[in-house]
Amino acid sequence: MYMSTTAVNSNNKAMTKKDLIVNTLAEQIEGGEIAPGERLDGEQALASKFHVSRGTVREALSELQRRHLISTRGGVGSVVIYDGRRLDQAAGWTASLSGISRDIVTNVLRIEPVDRADVPDLPDSAPGESFVLVARCRLATDPDGSPKAVSLELSHVPNAGFLASLPVRGLYQGSINASLRRAGLSGDCGEQKVSVSPLNPEEAAILGRPAGIPFLRTVRTSFTSDGRFVEHVVSLLDPDRFTVSSKFGEAQ
Repeated sequence: MYMSTTAVNSNNKAMTKKDLIVNTLAEQIEGGEIAPGERLDGEQALASKFHVSRGTVREALSELQRRHLISTRGGVGSVVIYDGRRLDQAAGWTASLSGISRDIVTNVLRIEPVDRADVPDLPDSAPGESFVLVARCRLATDPDGSPKAVSLELSHVPNAGFLASLPVRGLYQGSINASLRRAGLSGDCGEQKVSVSPLNPEEAAILGRPAGIPFLRTVRTSFTSDGRFVEHVVSLLDPDRFTVSSKFGEAQ
């Protein structure tokens, strides 16, 4: 059905094309036509529906996000893949890996408070002078049947509220994601950086590898849709088992 790209509000003031998209989608969200968590149409589909450019659609979506009516989902643009299968950051790597392979074992090395100065690559946008560190190592079974470490993950979460008790309580339901949800936090947006880094002696000792061999290194910092810090994770990943895939743009 054709939808006009201009309209007039109750004060007889013409709305811009962006305003029309914002008002239409806001009414659908607030009226329940678009359910909580339901994914909106892509930019190209919305541009065709409203007969506007994709730039106008982006402006409208930014306004809806500013009003906290929609949020971006962490990990959509860049995903980690294990043995050819993508890991769902929202569900957590532990759950994703268990669905891919039953031979993955996750060892929690330590859970302890750490000072800000001891958190590697922490951006200035993450507030706080202390954090709770959850260090984990994952092992997979080699073809010869022996366990081999494939990742080392250093997760840093706010040292406040429920999460401050993790060093004593342990992870809620054995999961960082479940612990964050228990604390009322959800990583809706953020950034992830990927590089290749040689293992230092401490990392090599934990992973059972020679110092200096290259591992994938991901640094992921996430926030809630209203800007609260959620988690900062530094991961070292065996490049023989892990890859990182990124997407850009949309199909025309």
